[in-house]
Formats: sequence, structure tokens, C-alpha cells
Amino acid sequence: MTDTATASRTAVTDADRQAAVDALMSDGVTGRKGAFTREFVQRMREDVDAAFAEARSRENGAVGRGPNRWYVEVHPQALRGFVELVDHPWVRAVSEAVLGPDYRIVEIGFDTPFAGAVHQPWHRDFRMPAETRDEHRLTSLAFNMTLVDTEEDMGPFEIAPGTQWDGGEEFDHEMFPPKEMYGRYEERAVRKYPQMGDISARSALTIHRGTTNHSQKSRPVLVLGMDGPEGGNAEHHDLAVTREYWDSLPQRVRDHLGCPIVDELTPITQKHTIEGLVMGAAE
Repeated sequence: MTDTATASRTAVTDADRQAAVDALMSDGVTGRKGAFTREFVQRMREDVDAAFAEARSRENGAVGRGPNRWYVEVHPQALRGFVELVDHPWVRAVSEAVLGPDYRIVEIGFDTPFAGAVHQPWHRDFRMPAETRDEHRLTSLAFNMTLVDTEEDMGPFEIAPGTQWDGGEEFDHEMFPPKEMYGRYEERAVRKYPQMGDISARSALTIHRGTTNHSQKSRPVLVLGMDGPEGGNAEHHDLAVTREYWDSLPQRVRDHLGCPIVDELTPITQKHTIEGLVMGAAE
């Protein structure tokens, strides 16, 4: 890992690892301040901006997540910092501690609310798997890295700690709580204001939403999805790498990247659509 990527907080102690696990099991979210340098994040932002422009130039290159809010999945080699991101000691330590040594990288993309994005409905990103409901185990994690310094008027991410264990049988599609339950989430809601260089990890089952972007600025966030052996989320994504890129990867990154190796990359047509975010967004 290069000095231009990582900030000073690279060493991960047993106490750090346990604190992250405890937070994920209790609150459903945890974070690491200053994991990367601002220069590294700025380079990632350049790649994300280029990828967004390319995705919007073709049909189904980006998927709507509400008014003026878009999600784009990319191939790993679209981001110059992919290896530094997935190989960061804290990312590796948290993934292994929660998901086990055979965790898999299944998603890399970015979510961007632009000026005019509105409150999303409270939601989780997929139905609760049986392992979580019956065995109290998390089978996947979502890592988020902000590409800007988050300010109050930019539509901060809002999460309701502890709700990753809510059963959800009464939710619409087992993902969207009915509005009569909103009080439960609003009284627990915590807004997050990460700064460039910070990274977080959460269970995508923890009830959350994007809020209204009152500014004229966009708030792009990089999304890294990890699965344990029973996660099952890879089927929603289309990661691929070229042989040349695969050969350039460190072995410990290859060990967790089970995507196809191809002669030529095909632009990704977005599959992970969450229809309720388009239909349910409200002022």
C-alpha cells in the first residue's frame, strides 16, 4: 500500500477489531476516521466523476435511487485506488472478523445525491437472510467512503442504530417499513458527517435513508460490498477484471475477488435496482 493512499491510522489492534465488531452487532454501523489521505480520496473522486459521465451516456448505465440521486456500479479497474481500498488493514480486519476468512468482494460502485435530491423512505438494502433472523449473524457488510467533506446542507446519510435486527416481515418487500413505524426510526436516527479520508462499515440491513440535499453540491459516496460465504449478493452484481489486471493484483486481494476474468470488459448494466427508492422518495 502506497504512502500516498493511507493516512497514519493504518495499524489495527485487537482492540480496534473488537470495537468494530461490537459496534456492528449493537448499532449496525462503525467507522474509521482518517483511514486514507485526502489526496487519495481526491484521485478516487476524479475516477468516480469520469465513471459517472460514462454511465450516464448509455442506457441503464446508472440507476435512480430517487430524484436527482444515482447509483453506478463499476469494474474494479475503473478506480485507480481499488487495491488500496480493499487492502486497507481496517477493511480487511473488519471483513474477516464479521464475515470470516473467506469473505468475498462482490460490489464496487458509488451513490451520488445531487442538488435537489430529497428524503428517501426508510429502508434496508435487501431482505433479511435466514442466518441473520435465526442465528443472529451478519452475512454481508457495506463499506462507505465519502468523496467529499459532508456538510449539513448536503443531504447527510441517516441511520437508525440497532435496527439491523428488526425482522421486517411486515415491511413492503421486507425492505421498506410502513409509515406508521417511522417514529421508531426517527427517534433513533443519527446523521453522519464523514470527512474525506474516513471510511465506515455497516450492515445494509440497518434501517437508513439519504436526506434532502439543500445545497448546490453533489455528495458522492463510494460503496464497497463484502459477502460472507452465505451472503448471496454477488448475483446482483457484475464485477469482472481483465487478465492483465488480475495478474497485477496482490495475492491476498485475488483471494477475496471471485469475479470473472475476461479478455475485454463490458460496461455494466445496473442490476441492483431498489424500486421503492424511486417510487417512495418524498419531500
